[in-house]
Amino acid sequence: MQKTIVRFSNQNRPEFIADLRKNVNQYFIENNISKHANGNMVFKTVFMLTLYLVPLLIMLSGVITSVPILYLMWFLMALGMSGIGLSIMHDANHGAYSTNKRINKWLGSTINFVGGYDINWIIQHNVLHHSFTNIHGHDEDISKPILRLSPDQEYKPKYRFQAYYATFIYGLMTIFWLLAKDIIQLADYSKRGLMKGQKKSFSRALTEIILTKTFYIVTTVVLPIILIDLPWYHIVLGFLMMQFISGLILALIFQPAHVSEDTTFFTPDKNGSVENNWAIHQLLTTTNFANKNKLFTWLIGGLNHQIEHHLFPTICHVHYPAISKIVKETAESHNIPYYHFDTYFEAVKSHYTFLNELGKPPKEMKMAS
Repeated sequence: MQKTIVRFSNQNRPEFIADLRKNVNQYFIENNISKHANGNMVFKTVFMLTLYLVPLLIMLSGVITSVPILYLMWFLMALGMSGIGLSIMHDANHGAYSTNKRINKWLGSTINFVGGYDINWIIQHNVLHHSFTNIHGHDEDISKPILRLSPDQEYKPKYRFQAYYATFIYGLMTIFWLLAKDIIQLADYSKRGLMKGQKKSFSRALTEIILTKTFYIVTTVVLPIILIDLPWYHIVLGFLMMQFISGLILALIFQPAHVSEDTTFFTPDKNGSVENNWAIHQLLTTTNFANKNKLFTWLIGGLNHQIEHHLFPTICHVHYPAISKIVKETAESHNIPYYHFDTYFEAVKSHYTFLNELGKPPKEMKMAS
């Protein structure tokens, strides 16, 4: 069935987005700085790639003879893998890393070497999630059959205990992506014509997926089993541990930003309208957290400034702390809410509280649906 075309109202308070763009642009003009990567971002890129590649190379050298050291290597790779996803490929695939499209393409494709596929990610994240944030039936980030992430999603009894098993599901995210999700998405996106915008045929995309995933599995599982003089099951368990940790980190950074007690969910009317203009919609469906924690901000690619990211996805995340003050002041001057939690713990707590509410039958839910 053809999905309703979603329409935002450009006539609904257009002065807000005009002021917002003017104020943010003025910041870059007055300080004479680029909206793209700076030295801090380049250092972070080297750091995250090193955190992933050095432990992998140590394992491939075959010098590891200690089981605890082996698991330490997998743990460090999990952190590096998460850092690549949160910081490097994320900015690059938004075109935020550089003005050079080749650099963005090359760094964006780093997701292919940690088990994903850049084209599918761009469609799911840039096209579907950013365009239709928290809109039921359009935003794939809240469309998980095994979890109920929106009050507009049909209730089923299996969701009753989702607040308790969600953590385990989140940990399986990257391994599911590696083994099945990209193939499922490719078939779906090809059927819906979404691959045309990426200028990829089904056969070419499928070939790339098979080749990159084969390379990934060979370098991270097959070769370590061959080269490391330790029981093979430690390699497999270490690999699964890496996937679980990375999946958990990624999910618990992205999910609290949109699926929380404060954020709003929308279903378009029969004409496809969601009433608000696009910028106001982003503020209503997104929340920030732990914005004053500089180390945390650095480690997770600035994605605790999720509001700024959704409003200005083509600006490199290293600039979010500075422009967040401008965004907040502009929103407040127009009487538009700017949701944020002071700490990361508060954001995660709100997410799980909301999951628990969504797990109840609609008649028992406390929030307005």
